[in-house]
Amino acid sequence: MNHFELQEGELACEGVQLAKIAEAVGTPVYVYSSATLQRHFTVLREALVGAGLKDPLIAFAVKANSNVAVLRTLAQVGAGADVVSAGEIHRALAAGVPPDRIVFSGVGKTQEEIALALEAGVCEINLESEPELKLVDAVAQRLGKRATVAIRVNPDVEAGGHAKISTGKAENKFGVSMAEAERLYAKASNMAGVRPVGVACHIGSQITDLAPLEAAFRKMRALVERLRGEGLSVDRLDLGGGLGAPYFNQPTPPEPREYAKMIARVMAGLPDIQFAFEPGRMIAANAGVLVSRVLHVNARPEGRKFLVLDAAMNDLLRPAMYDAYHDIRPVKPRPGEPVTYDVVGPICETGDTFTRDRALAPIAAGDLVAFMTAGAYGAAMSSEYNSRLLVPEVLVKGDRYAVVRPRPSYDDMLAREQNAPWLA
Repeated sequence: MNHFELQEGELACEGVQLAKIAEAVGTPVYVYSSATLQRHFTVLREALVGAGLKDPLIAFAVKANSNVAVLRTLAQVGAGADVVSAGEIHRALAAGVPPDRIVFSGVGKTQEEIALALEAGVCEINLESEPELKLVDAVAQRLGKRATVAIRVNPDVEAGGHAKISTGKAENKFGVSMAEAERLYAKASNMAGVRPVGVACHIGSQITDLAPLEAAFRKMRALVERLRGEGLSVDRLDLGGGLGAPYFNQPTPPEPREYAKMIARVMAGLPDIQFAFEPGRMIAANAGVLVSRVLHVNARPEGRKFLVLDAAMNDLLRPAMYDAYHDIRPVKPRPGEPVTYDVVGPICETGDTFTRDRALAPIAAGDLVAFMTAGAYGAAMSSEYNSRLLVPEVLVKGDRYAVVRPRPSYDDMLAREQNAPWLA
């Protein structure tokens, strides 16, 4: 469920019409629903607790949507943060996420990032390789600390809605093999700078079938039992994220309660362990839209119609990068039979195409359209390609809205660069 619905013939976010935001802030603009963000988090937590998974750590994947106001909205209902960089650690802390609810993941952590995580007191650092184990141990000892760590395992299970977001196969860069995990866990238990508390996995994103998740989770349970059988303490099992969001034309992902029941069944009888989760897309995707204005309709003599928008691939990269589908809705639908359009942006690349041969309600120049399910991996992946200004972000709560990332000016953009002295 999301809170974007027609009200008096116009698309609104909660109690605010999108046209009102577009008029005040300009387009393109991302708009997020507080109610949807918090509802999705709460539904997941209630499903997990209802299935008997007591006190789960649910760390929202900051990479999906890193806006501080969005993170604060989720932190207020108990969300932690799954971070993969120093910048994301700073964002999570700025949003008020307690350090003991922050999980630090990622395959290329630097000494500086590890030190920041240790000084902040994060809950867990997920180790992805033996060199990283040695690095974390060395940094922790230098700081006079002992890092709480988990070993990330690559269970060799393929999943995800696209090859570029599948992370659980042996050929992917993430994690270590099952055999390596046992060896590294035992090694870490005898190191002065680290304290292993658990194991972790994450096999992909936009997963719409529970079967690969169940296969991976069964492997993870067996690993926990083997480690405990060797006399090692394992207190936490981090099952990652990856459960998909409904993108309208794709298979409907399982409901959170189905997901939770599957985990409870797989983990039944496994005592004294806390479960951790790292959802991103399933919480944020349907909580946001990208609103864009139609610049013109280019009708070719051969019959093809190009709907040219002021939004482009630098604002919403997913269609160009992943061939991703986003439902496109007129903010104020016009009557009439559907018309087939190619929907494109103004960037000088053929790849700046959102969709081809899409049947939409009749649309004219000046109309507003909304890209649905754009709250995850939308603004977070945006750029200034073609020297286009970053898109502003707006957060709605009830009948109020606030600009939570303003659109910069061209002076702002240029001020981040400086001249070489010999070019003065």
